Amino acid sequence: MASSTDSSTPVDDEVRQLYERYQAAESDAERRAIALEMGELDGRRHAEIYAALEDE
Repeated sequence: MASSTDSSTPVDDEVRQLYERYQAAESDAERRAIALEMGELDGRRHAEIYAALEDE
């Protein structure tokens, strides 16, 4: 069986890094800032999906 890292994309890597930073955060303020970054990334991913659907 192939490893999930074999086909990882830059976005997957960015999500993984943000999640690791979130888990290691030492304060609520730091976690909130990282959560905002996660939301921005999620918004970009959704925009890409919607753009691709419009092209079909």
